[in-house]
Amino acid sequence: MKKAVFILFVLLLFSACNQSDKKQDMAEKEVAATENSAENTELPELSIYHLPATWTTQNNEYIQLEDLRGNVLVMVMIYTSCKAACPRLIADMRNIEKQVPGKYLGKTKFIMVSIDPETDTPQRLEAFAKENEMEEDHWVFLRGTPEDTREFATVLAVSYKKISPIDFSHSNIISVFDEEGVLVHQQEGLGVDNTETVEAIKTEISN
Repeated sequence: MKKAVFILFVLLLFSACNQSDKKQDMAEKEVAATENSAENTELPELSIYHLPATWTTQNNEYIQLEDLRGNVLVMVMIYTSCKAACPRLIADMRNIEKQVPGKYLGKTKFIMVSIDPETDTPQRLEAFAKENEMEEDHWVFLRGTPEDTREFATVLAVSYKKISPIDFSHSNIISVFDEEGVLVHQQEGLGVDNTETVEAIKTEISN
């Protein structure tokens, strides 16, 4: 009887040690997985996804720029009441969109950032998107605080200034960012040749 009890004790001890080793192995694997995940999610130093601002979309949803990670971003800063340069910038964006192969559109976001957040409410942005037939998922309109908008304009090298209660002067720049939020290309001007911009988008998606 004592022998049986001793054998049972040894077996239980062995089982406990074995379970302890398994738990330790699992813990080590979890730590390693966490470290690998951290490495995989680390952003490049120049990524716009480091910017902490929260933006509102035309669908009245709150997002941060990092929520767009994994897409190639084509960005421009406009305001919806603009009657001069902005319609031409929008035409340029639409022209770029038409030249991007359909198989790439699922990985591309065309971003319109308002420089007039006071006027461009989510409701106004939604109406503007409908007016310009920009209702597909790859069209995103963003509105932020005046401070966040100014900070983002600095990142894009876009300058703008209010020149009347309803008008702004502003740069005409379209920017392309890779999937990690790093600037890879810019075109400046209105009605310019979009070939290099389209090629930059295709190159980033195919990499």
